[in-house]
Amino acid sequence: MFVSKSKSEAVDELFQAIMLLQTEEECYRFFEDLSTIPEIKSLAQRLQVAKMLVNKETYTAISDKTGASTATISRVKSALFYGADGYKLIFQKINQD
Repeated sequence: MFVSKSKSEAVDELFQAIMLLQTEEECYRFFEDLSTIPEIKSLAQRLQVAKMLVNKETYTAISDKTGASTATISRVKSALFYGADGYKLIFQKINQD
C-alpha cells in the first residue's frame, strides 16, 4: 500500500475537490482560482518534461522545447524513476484512451 509523504486532512480535501471536476473548463476555473498562472504553467511544464523523458529525449531538447531548467528536468527524472509512480500512473491512463 502506498503511503504519501504529503498526507493530511487538508490535502485529502484538495484531492477530493479535484476529483469532482468533470470538464477541462471546470479545471481551468478551479485551478486559476486556487493557483497562480505561473504555478499552473510550472506543473504543466513538469508533465511535459516527464513525457519527453519517457520518450528518451535529451536534456537539451527538453530544455529547448519546454524552457525547463536542467535542475527541473533532473527533479522530474528523479520523480520518474524513484518517486511514487504518479507519472507512470497518469501516462498509463492517458494511453488507455
